[in-house]
Amino acid sequence: MSSGISHFPVPHTLEQLPADLRERILAVQEKAGFVPNVFLMLAHRPAEFRAFFAYHDALMDRESESLTAAEKEMIVVATSARHGCLYCVVAHGAILRIYSKDPLLADQLAINHRTAPIGERQRLMLDFAFHLGAAGGALDDSWRERLQAVGFSDEDIWDIGAVTAFFSLSNRLVSLAGTPPNPEFYLMGRVPRSAK
Repeated sequence: MSSGISHFPVPHTLEQLPADLRERILAVQEKAGFVPNVFLMLAHRPAEFRAFFAYHDALMDRESESLTAAEKEMIVVATSARHGCLYCVVAHGAILRIYSKDPLLADQLAINHRTAPIGERQRLMLDFAFHLGAAGGALDDSWRERLQAVGFSDEDIWDIGAVTAFFSLSNRLVSLAGTPPNPEFYLMGRVPRSAK
């Protein structure tokens, strides 16, 4: 494994890792066709790897009341761009392109969600995520009323905030480690797999 993906130790082989980490990484590799660098970056701290991906999965795989998987990825892309996290913008931009079936949307959100071709509901969702993340804001009655008026439940509002908070952590860890996005992410959702 390349050590150019982190300022910290990365495994030279997957056999060096605890069995559960190795299995998780191999499962992701089988699904994606490559090992995302973030998995290797976190592998030198097995307890943190487990906690990080357990919370990631709890948030991102959870069935929300009305918040879609694509909307969650919109939050990740827009807030990660605001934080200057290239890895998360590129990796989650790829996932957003796949979920939304739109090869342009992730780039548009990363530049400016206010001018991206999204609905008012999604624009308000991202305004709230920015309020929480970059502005250090909180949920007050005004925000709750505005979010509920466009169809978000309290559970959805929690999810918007939790995704924002979790990826603020992720952005900071990836930046700390100096982890670059895998080249494969750049083509995902733009070029059919067979054409790569």
